[in-house]
Amino acid sequence: MTAPAVRPPIFDHPPVDPRVEALVTEVIGRVADKWTMIVLEVLVEHGELRFTRLAELSEGISQKMLTQTLRQMERDGLVIRTVHPVIPPKVEYRLTDLGFSLAEAFCGVWLWAEKNLERIEASRASFDARKA
Repeated sequence: MTAPAVRPPIFDHPPVDPRVEALVTEVIGRVADKWTMIVLEVLVEHGELRFTRLAELSEGISQKMLTQTLRQMERDGLVIRTVHPVIPPKVEYRLTDLGFSLAEAFCGVWLWAEKNLERIEASRASFDARKA
């Protein structure tokens, strides 16, 4: 018989401001969005990029989805869109400090996954064996 899980102290806090709760829900939705995470990763790795280069490096994304993703990221303050007054127009995107801090926070998920990979794979194999 396994001992019950102990609730970490991080979960013992006073009630949360509903605005903070709403923001966290939105941010989790954004972080869970495949394209936002890919664009975030590409901009961290390559720095400021033009739209076409960003599309090339974000494998599989359509122009429409990249446009929507960048607009939402810009609205949230994660990227800065710079339009250079040249012909043809030159538009570049780069992460803001807020965008970098989200990338840094997401890095914790990568570290957690790396640390727990074998446990998760073992759990999945056990589950799948029981269901077979």
